[in-house]
Amino acid sequence: MRRTLTTLALAAVAAGIGGLLFAWSGLYSVAATKEHWTPAEMFFEMAMRSSVETHAAFVEEPPDLNDPALIRRGAGHYEDGCAPCHGAPDAPRNPISRHMMPEPPYLPNQLPDWKPRELYWITLNGIKYAGMPAWPAQQRKDEPWAVTAFLLRLKGMSAEEYRSLAFGGTQPDGPARVADLTGPVSGPETGRLGETLQDCARCHGRDGNGGADDAFPRLAGQSADYLYETLRAYAQGNRFSGIMQPVAAGLDEKAIRALADHYAAQKPEAPGFAAAQPSPELLELGRRIAEAGDPGRGVAACSGCHERGDDSRHARDPRYPTLDGQHASYIAGQLRLWRDGARGNTALSRIMEAAVRRLSDGQIDAVAEYYSRRAHGDAMVKGDDGKS
Repeated sequence: MRRTLTTLALAAVAAGIGGLLFAWSGLYSVAATKEHWTPAEMFFEMAMRSSVETHAAFVEEPPDLNDPALIRRGAGHYEDGCAPCHGAPDAPRNPISRHMMPEPPYLPNQLPDWKPRELYWITLNGIKYAGMPAWPAQQRKDEPWAVTAFLLRLKGMSAEEYRSLAFGGTQPDGPARVADLTGPVSGPETGRLGETLQDCARCHGRDGNGGADDAFPRLAGQSADYLYETLRAYAQGNRFSGIMQPVAAGLDEKAIRALADHYAAQKPEAPGFAAAQPSPELLELGRRIAEAGDPGRGVAACSGCHERGDDSRHARDPRYPTLDGQHASYIAGQLRLWRDGARGNTALSRIMEAAVRRLSDGQIDAVAEYYSRRAHGDAMVKGDDGKS
């Protein structure tokens, strides 16, 4: 037995030395034009799938992956961040990606091979040596679930449905309406700014009121200062979002200012609501926290920063957003991000982290519902059933 073990050990050492010498010789071609040897390719595929399966087993419980707003957010990111390499129902893969090694799979045909937690893990962490990047904002563990929710719907999706989800009410090949951008924009940069607005409108709408599915925050009526500082924070990586950071990072100062001015000039529309209304007790709790905070738990009143000032459209401090009429799901989600320390790394973020640290989930939901049902200039807006 000892002789057998010694022989195996020597054989392993010899194989290792042989492998190192072969790699050092440079005889193995690393060119992307050369396929891997079949045994090596099979080994890498097995290792990758086993790794994903093992690590995905520890992923947290997913949210509701049938949520239309979650699917819509995932579609918007897929068009920009995934479709160039992985293709889409309305467009083939980028020819350059077809010459990568390994070639990125055409996802509409590959998705049945993966479970939701595995798709999430890959989206969040990426895959080494495959050109698959990790999520740009690792603090935002919530965002890759949106991509996962969309991917689960991708197989068999028609081009028309894909365009509806990924482009909203805009036309992907339509002309850019540069006149919608305010500010001193002219010359050759005008067209690029118009295209930038076209990209923003896919999610937020040209009028900044977003869609009816609560997928994206409403921008109309926010102050230009707040919108400008927000886009700059995204561009600099000081506000975390794997969806917004890549978009904002490509904008120069003129484009950021022009977009901020454009959306600040838009008129906010009164939000609509489904027939199901929150209880009066929940709205009253939200009102009390908004106006007076919760002194017993060290929670300050929201109105100290977010209440409207002399300009009834904007918060008293232009650096803070107006919350009136904003989607409840968006407000609640942002408050939880602040509570978890995953919202950003700015001075204002640190203030908000301290402000919401002691809020319970119930209080967060109450505040979000209360502000979502306040309209600009009105105390509350009514639901479809006529109730406040």
